[in-house]
Amino acid sequence: MKICSIIITKNEEKMIQDCIKSVSWCDEIIVIDTGNTDKTNQIAKKLKAQIYKYKENGSYDEWRNFAAKKTNCDWIFYIDADERCTPELKSELLDKLPDTNLNAFAVPRRNFIFGKEFKHSGQYPDYQKRVLRKKTFKKWVGKVHEEPEFEGELGHLENPLLHYKNMTLSQMVEKTNSWSEIEARLMFEAHHPKMNIPRFFSAIARELWKRMFLELAFLDGTKGIIYAIYQVFSKFTSYAKLYELQIKK
Repeated sequence: MKICSIIITKNEEKMIQDCIKSVSWCDEIIVIDTGNTDKTNQIAKKLKAQIYKYKENGSYDEWRNFAAKKTNCDWIFYIDADERCTPELKSELLDKLPDTNLNAFAVPRRNFIFGKEFKHSGQYPDYQKRVLRKKTFKKWVGKVHEEPEFEGELGHLENPLLHYKNMTLSQMVEKTNSWSEIEARLMFEAHHPKMNIPRFFSAIARELWKRMFLELAFLDGTKGIIYAIYQVFSKFTSYAKLYELQIKK
């Protein structure tokens, strides 16, 4: 049984070394370059990772599918540059994968945001479908929040990935500006009902209720409240851009 780790990168020189070291036990490590202009590739090369450049603009589903074609391992383990595989997760994978009848596993994540571990705010267990049997894997779908398609059943692992979302608010706003364009376009193409004042208020109220009360963001302290309100802003931005598309139609 062989396991391949796949890492999608875009200027991850501050994160890539620790990420690769955390999966150095894998039989193969593949790094996908989606437009690196910093030292990411040099660092990855020194750590014996295989580097493949995606030559066109793309999205996470396209990058993940491109990467899957580059390996012949039995299992694919997707990990992001800002994530770390713990020794406990490594042991669990090596113990379970050789004899399992399941074809995919979801991995829990411990999320660290603004330098603090969030135990509420919808941030744990935050299961991610990242471990896939190569021969039963079909493809990733979805421009935003992509999901894998595969044959067979899904299992859930016990030991988590560590996820260090060490972005400043400015970086988060920049990312939201980019992703909200995609979300708005997808909603528009799905013929979302025309946005109006009641729908804006309803969307904002639902997101605020979800973050602050259902997910108990306030239990993560001041940083949890800031993050929750930011997510409300992010949702509003997507709907506002949808409104722009609708009035231009």
